[in-house]
Parts: sequence; structure tokens; C-alpha cells
Amino acid sequence: MSEFIADLATGVWTPILFLLILGGLFFFFYSRLMHYRYFSHTIAILRGKYHNPNDPGQISPYEALSTAMASTVGMGNIAGVAAAISIGGPGALFWMWVTAFVGMSTNFFTSTLSVMYRGKDSAGVIQGGPMYVIREALGPMWKPLSVLFCLCAMIGCLGIFQANQLTQAIIDIGFSETEFKNSTFAFLGFEISTMKFIIGTTLMIISGIVILGGIQRIGSWAGKMVPLMIVIYFFCVFAILIVNISVVPHYLWMIITEAFTANHYHGNPALGGMLGGLIVAGVRRASFSNEAGIGTAPMALGASQSTEPIREGLVSMISPAIDTLLVCTLTALAILVTGVWETKGVSGVTLTANAFQMALPGVGKYLLLLCAFFFAITSLFSYSYYGSKALTFLVGIKSKTLTFGLFEINNRKVYDYFYLITIVVGAVASLTDVMNVIDIAYALMAIPTMLSGFALAPKVMAEAKSYFKRMREKGEV
Repeated sequence: MSEFIADLATGVWTPILFLLILGGLFFFFYSRLMHYRYFSHTIAILRGKYHNPNDPGQISPYEALSTAMASTVGMGNIAGVAAAISIGGPGALFWMWVTAFVGMSTNFFTSTLSVMYRGKDSAGVIQGGPMYVIREALGPMWKPLSVLFCLCAMIGCLGIFQANQLTQAIIDIGFSETEFKNSTFAFLGFEISTMKFIIGTTLMIISGIVILGGIQRIGSWAGKMVPLMIVIYFFCVFAILIVNISVVPHYLWMIITEAFTANHYHGNPALGGMLGGLIVAGVRRASFSNEAGIGTAPMALGASQSTEPIREGLVSMISPAIDTLLVCTLTALAILVTGVWETKGVSGVTLTANAFQMALPGVGKYLLLLCAFFFAITSLFSYSYYGSKALTFLVGIKSKTLTFGLFEINNRKVYDYFYLITIVVGAVASLTDVMNVIDIAYALMAIPTMLSGFALAPKVMAEAKSYFKRMREKGEV
């Protein structure tokens, strides 16, 4: 079964690779690089210069970006990068860079559309995201794409990967007694790790406290935790690079040269050869990490309090840059300069933990555990929001009476409780199966997001020209 899931993931991702990369290049050139020229204006937006709490939406632009970043800057930046390096070697990072750079343009277009074509859920609350863009702007004939997006989002946005790798990190780093780590119990014919079950249950409880409070509480927590976790991680990796500064130039050059030779690629061939397999591996891991073109960022930015869609597109553009060009690069360099990337049979968060421990003996692995906790827990918070939005788009948010009328629970809460239970499932499941299931769902989410972006790209450009003209007349840009 695991082999079938892996083959299916590779088969699905091959055409999606072209959709994301070529689609990103289309947005890149079609925009004439307009959005890249207004970085300082983007920072002013994030600092709250134009924020009006009375504008339609639920959270501030900063909180919206923090919610998006909380899901993108997660265990994919620690474990996903390690998986890419272990399979593809240094060259995998280059293709992650390419995916992120063109993904900045993709996010600009798709997140702008998410605010331009916001709709209301069945409770009358303004919402955004690819499914609302399709409904509001493209009409009934495109409805199957919105349904496809929502069905896949409910699976792809489960927190099982984050729970799996944080649990593994806690066990690898926090516990040394083999007997305690290897204890198991039987449930429904499955042998389950006692330690993983306990950790998963604890993560479920912590996540539930925030998740059940809705997007306002998620945005508030994300706004506080995301900057802190990125700063802590930056200084940890910076220390590792200082210790190994003599080999940093060698590996930076190796990242570029290996991207076109695939000498260290250990996966299955794709697109006609081993180089194609390396490209697929890099794009898959970057897409899972920064989510450009997948559609999650537009859902978060669609909740932003704003009447200017272009502003949210500019804010969203920053997400792939921070996630992949900064954080993923830091992780990859830490793994490469310490030499642990050549270790056989080790992948995911364990490989990154080895790098931290080798460079910073005694404290390195505990610093990584602290970072991993922040990365994973914030992702667990924000992913639940995406899945619940997808469910309520499909079936509405009306309350349903359960258990013979003893209590009532709306559809959004139904998904929240389901999501919380899957945190425990993810904690005890196989890493390979977890990654492949998420990859398949993510790949399919990209189809509605990118196709709607192509169809409505002229609308974004018209809006952008109007916006920047107005800002120039006011002397704001």
C-alpha cells in the first residue's frame, strides 16, 4: 500500500510541477515585475500604516500574513528540507529556490484575487480563498474546481506531518531510555508507540485551546509566535555557519552545480531521467513548505481587513521569500556544512537534529527541539482554519444536532474536532505515508488555484495599475 501511495504521489506531481513552475513564470513575466518594485511599500503595509480595523475582514494584514507564515514556516522547513537533501543532495535546494522565486509572483496574483472576489459563508461572514474566487468571479460552470479544492484542502491541510515530525523530534532529542521509547500497546490490531500516543494527545490538547477560538485567536497567537520562532532559528543556524564558515562557499557553489548534474540524487527517475527526479523532489518539497500556488495563503489573506486587494497581494508575496529563500536555506546549509547529509538511512527531523548536535554539542539538539516546537505548533493552529473554511464552503456552517439532541455543534467545529483527532493519528503514523498523502492533496489543490489565477490575471493587472497610480498621485510610492 505504501508503495502504491508513493507511486501515485510521484505520478500526480509530475504534471503539477509544470503547472506551478511554468504558471509562476507566466505570472512573473505577465506582471512585468511590477510587484517586485514596491518592497518598501509592502513593509509599510505590514507595519500597519494603511490598516483600518473598520475595513471588511476579520484580522489585520500583519496577522493574516502571520497566519499564512505559521503554516508555511513549519516542520517542512526543518524536516521537509532534510528529506529533500537526503534524496536529492545539495542540488535539491536550487530547485526549491526557483520554485520560491516564481512563487512570489503566484502568491501576488492569487492572494490579490482572494480579496477582490471575497464572498460570504452561510453565516454571512466575509471569506476569501480560491473557492470563493471561483464562485464569485467565474460562475457555476467552474464549480467543480471549487469543490475539488475544498475536498483536497480538508486532507492536505491536516496537521499530520507537523505532528509526526515534532513527535519524532521530542522522542529523539528529549528521551534517552530505549526501553521507554520502544514501549507499545495494541489498538484495533495495530501496534502503537506509547510515547508517540502520549505526545500526540498532548499536542492535540494544546492545539485545541487555540483552534477552537477561531481565526481571531489563531491570528493573535500567530502574530506573537511567528517572529519569535524565526529569530531564534536564524541565530541558531547562524552559529552553526560561523563554526563551519570555511566550507560554506564550497557548499553554496555545490548547490548550483549539483542542480544540473544530479550526482547525489537517490530517488526514482522522473521527466526522463535522474535530473528530472531531482527537479520534482525540489519542487515538491518547496511547494509543501511555502505553499505558493497551492491556495492556502489566499485563504489567510482573504480574511485580512482591507479594501485594497493589491496590498494583500504584496503582503502575500513575502511569504515564499521568508519561508524558502531564508528559512529553508538556513536549514539546508546547516545540514550540508556539518556533513550529516551524507549519512545513510537518516532523513527528516532526525537528520537536522544530527546537524545541530554536531555543530553545537550539548545544546544544539535542544535548541532545535525548541524551534521545532514553535514551528510545528503554529502550523497546527493555522492549518485547522484552512480545512474548516473548506468544509463550511461545501456544506455551510449551520448547526447540526448530534447525539439525539443532547448538544449542538456547527460544521466548522465538526472539522476542528476531526482535525484535532488526526493530530494523534499523525503522531503515531509512518512518515513516508504521511508525506505522500499530503503531497497528493496539495498537488490537486494547485489545479483550481492556478487555473483561476490564469483566467483572472488581467483583472489583477488592471487593479494593480489603478492602485499604484493612485498611490503615486498621493506620494505614497
